[in-house]
Amino acid sequence: MTKRTKKAGIVGKYVEVLGLKITRFNFFLDAGTRYGASLRKQIKKMEVSQHSKFFCEFCGKYAVKRKAVGIWGCKDCGKVKAGGAYTLNTASAVTVRSTIRRLREQTES
Repeated sequence: MTKRTKKAGIVGKYVEVLGLKITRFNFFLDAGTRYGASLRKQIKKMEVSQHSKFFCEFCGKYAVKRKAVGIWGCKDCGKVKAGGAYTLNTASAVTVRSTIRRLREQTES
């Protein structure tokens, strides 16, 4: 049999998100041609977002990482925050927060 080629070299193991280098988790490399391109792209997006570091609103550093599903903790200040399964802030949470802020401003003025 012939020798197989590598799927990704050392350069393929790192992804740069917001200027921070994170190691990539390789479901979408291990899947090969299975499961379809659109599903692999969705899983890649989820895995990159859930393993990246997010901005901490309390200490001002990029140190928030996912502890479990929906639980996010800052390594520097130790604060724990509830959020989405794959991202710190879900789209609906951002909408609700902006609506509450708008209503609060209306009642104050």
